[in-house]
Amino acid sequence: MILNGNQRGGGLKLAAHLTNMVENDHVTLHELRGFSSETLRGALQEADAIAKGTQCKQFLFSLSLSPPETEQVPVGVFEAAVADIEKRLGLSDQPRAIVFHEKNGRRHAHAVWSRIDVQDMKAINLPFYHNRLTELSKDLFLQHGWRLPEGLRDRKNRNPTNFSLSEWQQAKRAGKDARAIKRMFQEAWQVSDNASAFAHALEDKGYFLARGDRRGYVALDAEGEVYAVPKWAGVKTKDVREKLGSPKTYRSVQDTQVWIAEQMQPALSTWEVELAKQHQDLARQQAQKKARLKAQQQADRKQVREQQEQRRKADAKERHARFRRGLNGLWDRLRGAHNRIRQENEREAWQAHLRDQSQMDDLVFRHLEDRRRVKRQHDIERSLLEGQRSELAKDRDRFDELRLGRRNYSQGEPSLAR
Repeated sequence: MILNGNQRGGGLKLAAHLTNMVENDHVTLHELRGFSSETLRGALQEADAIAKGTQCKQFLFSLSLSPPETEQVPVGVFEAAVADIEKRLGLSDQPRAIVFHEKNGRRHAHAVWSRIDVQDMKAINLPFYHNRLTELSKDLFLQHGWRLPEGLRDRKNRNPTNFSLSEWQQAKRAGKDARAIKRMFQEAWQVSDNASAFAHALEDKGYFLARGDRRGYVALDAEGEVYAVPKWAGVKTKDVREKLGSPKTYRSVQDTQVWIAEQMQPALSTWEVELAKQHQDLARQQAQKKARLKAQQQADRKQVREQQEQRRKADAKERHARFRRGLNGLWDRLRGAHNRIRQENEREAWQAHLRDQSQMDDLVFRHLEDRRRVKRQHDIERSLLEGQRSELAKDRDRFDELRLGRRNYSQGEPSLAR
């Protein structure tokens, strides 16, 4: 797992960050060790108060532990990693807090230690801790068979953001069917008695008549591609001239492209507003889904914790009942039976703890997968919208260039004519 640590002060700010329920789906205070307070805020206030007896400003060591997104990592693996880290850094037995965060279907942990040694009232030095964390991170990836990130294979290939970009470009627009275009030109020609009717028939399909340099009569689509009317309508140039009149009465190709670009402006604006609204709707729907899922998961976990607590109390009561009272109890102590029962009770209590932790891990894993499923669906929907937005932005740039006349256009045969 990726390990990022730093020395810092500001205990209250750190506590606020680690308990932030706005940016996280779930926040779990897993452990407080060596503090008298039972809250994270109170614990870090204690560390702050102790540090005031020293000259240390960065009295805390804060560490994040981020496993690979695709791996299901039990709590025990995090605990073992934290234990190894504090041993390597010389923080063993220092006051410590562990907090779990879940966000977008991923679980990671934060560990915070007080660096102040209360015996000597000095801060524990942490030399080369970046290198040590990198070494341990490699060990964890290799130990658990996880795919080693490029950043850990070679420092020069390290990704500073530590995450991959979402795919913006979607599938390209479907290619035009030459046969369908030719059929459209032929139908428009057949149903038109004059130039005006032919022009309207083409415009209904998104094509606009223009004057070509060499062809005489051409039509342009909204993309600015040029089509020779005689060729695509399947008629003789003489027949086209008779129906359409003099080519000089039509705009040039360049002027027609500019005109099309101007005509497209209202449509582009409408589509941009529509896409923006779709983005807003998607964000609102995602927030609602996330809130519902978060509430349901919190209820599920509360139910499991209550069930586990009831079972712990019942088990503890049953184990306590094994000890006999009075003279029988005294006799059990003398013959060693009391000690054997106590040891057996401790073994059963530990097994019950492992059972409960495993049950909670399984529940958390299901919740993480549910959250990933919601996020994957949202990413797909958002990616589709982003693809449309990207394509629309390209159209906007192209039409703006056409309007301003900053582009040279070829009037050769379109690719479809070959």
